[in-house]
Amino acid sequence: MSTRGGGSRAALGKLGETFACQYLQRSLGWSIYATNWRCKSGELDIVAVDGDWLVVVEVKTRSNQAYGTPLEAVHLQKVRRLRRTVAEFLSGAAPALRRALDVRFDVIGLYVRKGTVTHVEHIRHAVEAV
Repeated sequence: MSTRGGGSRAALGKLGETFACQYLQRSLGWSIYATNWRCKSGELDIVAVDGDWLVVVEVKTRSNQAYGTPLEAVHLQKVRRLRRTVAEFLSGAAPALRRALDVRFDVIGLYVRKGTVTHVEHIRHAVEAV
């Protein structure tokens, strides 16, 4: 799957999130519930439904390894922020959604070269859920 994008850091991140949504929907058949959901605690890149799971997907996109791999960017401080943000998300979610689905955290790491995704790594259950 090829996705084109600009060269700025924000554009690189947007390209990665767009690709990740397409990957989750087209390749895995997941339903996307929300993207770029924000609150005072932080942002959730993708919230999707995978069977009986409500999956919070953190997307990390890199053009090189100068600052480490995409998956290394999900550190303890980021995990703590994700947990707080998910708690806020769930507090506002429909009660039926909160009762029906278990929550898990996945991470998708992407490499992009010249506007094209060259490598995808999807780690399911990457972080212990809330």
